[in-house]
Amino acid sequence: MVLWSKDQDKLSDMSTGTERIEMKKEGAPPAYHQSNGSVHPVILPDNPEEVPQTPGEYELTEVTSLPDGDQENERPDMVVLDCRANAKGQREEDALLENASQSNESDDTSTDQSPVPPAPLKETSFSIGLQVLFPFLLAGFGTVAAGMVLDIVQHWTVFTEVTEVFILVPALLGLKGNLEMTLASRLSTAANIGQMDTAKDMWKMIMGNLALIQVQATVVGFLASIAAVIFGWIPEGNFNMGHAVLLCASSVATAFIASLLLGLIMIGVIIASRKVGINPDNVATPIAASLGDLITLALLAGISTGLYKELEFNDYANPMVCAFFVALTPIWVLIARRIPSTREVLYSGWEPVIIAMAISSVGGLILDKTVSNPNFAGMAVFTPVINGVGGNLVAVQASRISTYLHMNALPLADPNPTPIKCPTPWSSFLGSGVNSRSARVLFFLVAPGHLVFLYTINSMQGGHTSLTYVFIAFYLAAALLQVVILLYLADWMVNWMWSRGMDPDNFSIPYLTALGDLLGTGFLALCFHILWLIGDRDTDVGD
Repeated sequence: MVLWSKDQDKLSDMSTGTERIEMKKEGAPPAYHQSNGSVHPVILPDNPEEVPQTPGEYELTEVTSLPDGDQENERPDMVVLDCRANAKGQREEDALLENASQSNESDDTSTDQSPVPPAPLKETSFSIGLQVLFPFLLAGFGTVAAGMVLDIVQHWTVFTEVTEVFILVPALLGLKGNLEMTLASRLSTAANIGQMDTAKDMWKMIMGNLALIQVQATVVGFLASIAAVIFGWIPEGNFNMGHAVLLCASSVATAFIASLLLGLIMIGVIIASRKVGINPDNVATPIAASLGDLITLALLAGISTGLYKELEFNDYANPMVCAFFVALTPIWVLIARRIPSTREVLYSGWEPVIIAMAISSVGGLILDKTVSNPNFAGMAVFTPVINGVGGNLVAVQASRISTYLHMNALPLADPNPTPIKCPTPWSSFLGSGVNSRSARVLFFLVAPGHLVFLYTINSMQGGHTSLTYVFIAFYLAAALLQVVILLYLADWMVNWMWSRGMDPDNFSIPYLTALGDLLGTGFLALCFHILWLIGDRDTDVGD
């Protein structure tokens, strides 16, 4: 639109485009032009010849008052120059008008405005690797410590007399993927898109999510014990009620206490990460895993041993422990129902958690049958390591892809094409996008990380297997194959769930970490069987 001001002798150009000149007869009322909901008066010079003919040399002039009727009648004609704005000019005009409208309403609606979501973080391969490296190593050393603990406690009485406890190990260690990593991913996404910027919103998210994972931990712990009883009873055909109640009490108590401790740690890590400017997706899930395996395994060994001793003298201790933690479940349900985001997960988020627990229990059955064989006792120390590393890396990738999809769904983010439902391995690992870049970074961390962890185990004289070149080659091949499969499945699963309207933060990580436990345990057991067949039978190291 072009405005002409006689007093300042300037022509105002608000946009460029094709010009149209209309002549108004003498005595016509003042002309107005409407653009984007705003009405602008158009005032023209006395002499039409004064109108400049060269577009693009005009200045914008604001008209603050209208001439009276006598002045209008003295003008022989009026010229209205109406220009059709191009796309860029129209967007700029719309933005200016929108900002002006928001500023005018800010005094009345400032208390109702929600925080503006932060812009997406620009990350390079180096920045991703630098942020992931230290939490990854910390998580890896946590899994090494868990492996050392499992290597020791596998000889305890409760593990030798009630071998079904081994079936609980992957299922309960998998809680970090089913619950804690899902909690970390959910809160990381909420923090990245601005849903935890105010203290009120932050505390609502914290209380709702803590109550939610306590409900899930109690139910999953109870179901894991049932799975352990069934998997232990079917092959042997022998059912012991005392052992069944022991498994139930140990599983529920371990899951409840471990989830509460790790949930509090996760909340602190995410809040601290945002304050120091680090992407929580890169650090929250590895730190959850670094402490999750060690805390959960130590709790399981200690609680099961104590309850096993009570089993000889008190028949009511184990049922009372079970009843106590189950009785607390309605309280956590009431708290979780008060928060809209956790209410949805409370009603619809059980399928991935329960299926993931069943998948992990199959891995536990493999572990039970393998470790129970004295020839493969060395597998115990490496199982938490290979499972933990694979689960940590795929959880980071799934959380990053989920956050990417959430942020691109906001108006602030750049428009993004509809996610592909079935990506190819080429696009998942060799594409130019940020998710392909992070997949490459995470894959390249596998071999160096495992070498560091193997050296640490060897230096501490842990395990029952010498680190020969053949063993290291087979172990690294199993670890690399596990992570490649998991990263590709993460790319496919998260995008597929997003296209189906499911929140990947609540559904993808339980499946992926459970598959990581199953693949890691299966590949590791296969390695030990192959090594036994080719003559690598060194099993007395660390005794």
